[in-house]
This record gives sequence, structure tokens and C-alpha cells, in this order.
Amino acid sequence: MLIRISVFLVIILCVISLPGYAQKNDNSPYSRYGIGDLTDPNLNHTRQMGGLGASFMDGFHINPVNPASYAFLNSTAFDVGVFAKRTELKDSKATNAFWSGNLEYLSLAFPLRNPINEIYDNVKRDYKLAMAFVLMQHSSVGYDIAATDSTLAGQNFIRNYQGTGGSYKAMWGNAIRYKNLSLGVNLGYLFGKMRYENRVQFDNTEYAYSDLYGNDYNMRGFLWSAGMMYSDILNKKALESNRAIALKRISLGFHANSATSFNTDYTVNHILLQQLPGNIFNTDTIRLEDSIAGKGKLPAEFGIGATYYSGEKFSIGFNYNTALWTNYFNEANGDKKGALKNTQRVSVGGHFRPDYKSFDNFFERVYYRYGVYYASDPRVVRGTQIETYGITFGFGLPFVFQRKVSHMNLGFDLGMRGNNTPISEKFVKISLGVTFNDDEWFLKRKYN
Repeated sequence: MLIRISVFLVIILCVISLPGYAQKNDNSPYSRYGIGDLTDPNLNHTRQMGGLGASFMDGFHINPVNPASYAFLNSTAFDVGVFAKRTELKDSKATNAFWSGNLEYLSLAFPLRNPINEIYDNVKRDYKLAMAFVLMQHSSVGYDIAATDSTLAGQNFIRNYQGTGGSYKAMWGNAIRYKNLSLGVNLGYLFGKMRYENRVQFDNTEYAYSDLYGNDYNMRGFLWSAGMMYSDILNKKALESNRAIALKRISLGFHANSATSFNTDYTVNHILLQQLPGNIFNTDTIRLEDSIAGKGKLPAEFGIGATYYSGEKFSIGFNYNTALWTNYFNEANGDKKGALKNTQRVSVGGHFRPDYKSFDNFFERVYYRYGVYYASDPRVVRGTQIETYGITFGFGLPFVFQRKVSHMNLGFDLGMRGNNTPISEKFVKISLGVTFNDDEWFLKRKYN
């Protein structure tokens, strides 16, 4: 009961605080384009394996990328994740490094029929139902860039570009599994606010006009995705003769969503600010428009993957994902169709666990996860599409909470983005996710 109350309180707290925390983003110049830097939809444990969201299934961990995976849960799972990130930006003249961090997601998923009831009733059912709730960041905007320039007359001025905000999604998922085949769907609501500001500023120059241009907008819309997953045992005959051998299993997954529309209301302001003697400023409003209605469209996307499992000891999988960003547009910031490019992401990864039954060696019960990935970005700089390369690894550390086995997932993502563009980015992202499990939800009591 205590874990249920704790989960409820954490959800309420995070729903209230997530948009506020999410304003503290990276200083990423490329987040100016589109709706910002897209957040990896994988939770921490699948992200440590390069991102195997299409085909990953587990009885104790949540996978919102493919909603069909919910039906493979054997226990209620509550997962919350945070991260810290060190980024190094480099151009032809300078290098700048900084840290950032954020609350990243929270999720709750549970089977609607407790598997323990089947043991009580001595009945094995062919179908399972499950439900999930997920709140996570969808994209982030965060940059603060300044450059010094001069007029033909030799007067120095500063060009400053700033952007803050982001978008978030709240999702409700359901899945049904019949024997080896599972189907699932996520229904979600997208919301967020972005603000962009450009300044041309003459410091300590009397009578000079500084130019301030601002654009901020709210976005909202509905999201959906559907998934299918098939899992089968490869060594059934061997298991019939020897139950002691490791179970060999393969899972195949597919998920997709169509292009989805969103609405915006935005404000545009353009102000001239003149500095007069005596530190007095004269303001002249060139343009001010408020509550302008706009529309936009997010891309259709789909992903496929396969993962092979050797008992509880080993797994390896592959994942491919693509998104049709050429159909994206956003009237609020002037993005038209064709401004962005279609993307793809390819990843390979898995895990190794020496001995999950070990009683005297904690490190033999740990999940050791690994992965590599390549991703193209929808944004194009000087005719070149941005690319990202990375390696991931991490540890799934089991612990006991209220007499239930739960997991702490510590992960690392080392990568490089935009190496083929004027500004390259190297990053190290440290993620921490905690999954609490409870097998007492919907448990039918035999004795009171």
C-alpha cells in the first residue's frame, strides 16, 4: 500500500513541476530549428542498449516506445528518470563546455490481471491485458549565443540569440496479448511553450537604437502510436526433455504513427530601444501582435526491431527507426514544408547478466548493458544534414524495496553531433532511472 501512495504523490509532484524544471536546458544552437532538440523516447534501461524500443520486452521494466510491450509485464512498474549532461561546443574560433540537467520522465504500467492469480487458480490463460501512463519531455529549446560585430563606421555592437522552453507529452497506453502476439496503442496529449529572442545591441553608445525581436508560442495537439510485438521460444523441444537449460527466445516488434496536427497561438513583437544621455531609454514599438492562431504538423514515423534472449543471462538486438520530417511545418515560427529532412536511426545493443540467481555476489546479479547507434537529424545547416554517433552502456542494479525486487538503472551516453557542420558538439550524458516493482496489484486474496 505504501508504494502505491508514494507513486501517486510522486506523479502529482512531477506533473506540477516538470514544465518548470524543463526550462533548464542545454545551450544547443541547433535547438533554434523545428520544435527544438528531440528527446529520446526510450526510457533509461533501453537507452543503455542503444535504444531497442521496437522489440524490447521485460516482465519488470516499461517500454513506451512500443505499447505492445506492456502486455509482457509480470509486475506493476513505476519508473522515474533524471539526467545530467556535459556538452562541449566547438566552432572554428572557440570551444565552450557546460553542464545541464533535468527531470526526464515518469511512467507507471501494470498488468490488469495479476499473474499470481493464475497460480492460485491453477489456470493458465492465453491472453493478458495491461495499461500504462507516461509523462515525458518531447523536445527542448535552450540556447544563448552572442557575437560581436561592427558597423561600417566602426561602432561595435552585439548580436544575441536566446531561446527557452520545450514540449511535453502525457500518454495513456493499453495492450492486449494473445499467446505470443501482442498489440498496443498509446494515446497522448502534446503541450508546451517556446520563446525566441534576437537582439542587436549597442552598449554604452548614446542615441544608438538597439533592435529587439521576440517570438513566443504555445503548442498543443493529440498524439497516438500503435505497436505490435511477437515473441516465441526457439528451443521448445530441448526444454521438453531438459527444463534446466536456458530458454532461448526471440522478439520481433513494429511500431508506427501517422502525421499528427497541432495548433499554436503565438505573439510577435519588434521593439527599438534608444539609449539617451543620463541612462534614459526611449522605446519605439515597430510591431506587436498577440494571440495569433497557427497550425503545424508533426511527422509520421515507424520503427522495427528484433531482440534475441538467452535465458536471463544475455540478449542482443537491433533497431531501425525513421521519421518523415519533410512534411513538417509550423506557422508559429515560419517553418514551411521541406525545411527539414527525413531522419533515420540505427542501433545495436543488448545486455549481459552473469547469474541472476546468485545469493552471495551482488555484481553477478547486475545487468551490464551496451549499445551503439547512428542517427540523422531533421535539421540542415548549409545544405548538410546533421548526424549523431554514439555509444551507450550502463548498469541495472537490483535492490529490495518493501520486500520487492526493484532496479536502479545507471546509464552513460557518449556521442558526437554535427561533426560535419560549422558547430560540432561532443557530449557525455549520465542518466539515472529507478524502477519500483510491486506484484500485489489486482491480487485476488485467498484468505482475509
